[in-house]
Amino acid sequence: MIYIVEDDGSIRELVTYTLNSQGLETEGFSVPSQFWKAMGRMKPDLVLLDIMLPEEDGLTILKKLRADKDTEHIPVIMLTAKDGEYDTVISLDSGADDYIAKPFRMMELISRIRAVMRRSKRREEQMEEYRVGDLYVNPSGHIVRAGEETVTLTLKEFEVLCLLIRHPGTVFTRAQLLDEIWGYEFDGESRTVDVHIRTLRQKLGPAGDCIETIRGVGYKIDSGK
Repeated sequence: MIYIVEDDGSIRELVTYTLNSQGLETEGFSVPSQFWKAMGRMKPDLVLLDIMLPEEDGLTILKKLRADKDTEHIPVIMLTAKDGEYDTVISLDSGADDYIAKPFRMMELISRIRAVMRRSKRREEQMEEYRVGDLYVNPSGHIVRAGEETVTLTLKEFEVLCLLIRHPGTVFTRAQLLDEIWGYEFDGESRTVDVHIRTLRQKLGPAGDCIETIRGVGYKIDSGK
């Protein structure tokens, strides 16, 4: 979800329509109070933020977002009619991820949005780490520890573990695991999954007890163990 805070109705509607048509779900707000109300319901993946706004200016909103632990990670692109170096520097120094001056071309805006979202995803992946009992997993560093011991896994074992631990409590069927890890082109049997789960548990030792078998269905990570 992308939020755009823009008091110019024609710009807001054009951007919202164009992004939605490109598969980028977008909701627009004419005033900051509407935006803050929506933030209370759902946090967006990215914010397009005009500088000159009624109620409070975009830089004030940006500083509030960056000061809150729940929103500090949300990427923000500033939209403004100003194109002076001072406004660019202030926006970026205040924590904006990018800056685009009006009038802008829609395809350029879409390209900027996708670039910022890619960078944001990479940052999130680098910060990713999970702990369940004595099990520690850092996907970007390809690190797995069971207690104090570092565990060496095959690529597929690691991918299975990461998929399960990223979705604690979610039961994955054998078919889903085959699809997610081995892909559509893999025509092996579901026994392949069982074998990988068994060897994964053996390598993790007691920490592997968090991988729970749901009889007749599949597997899940039990975050309570």
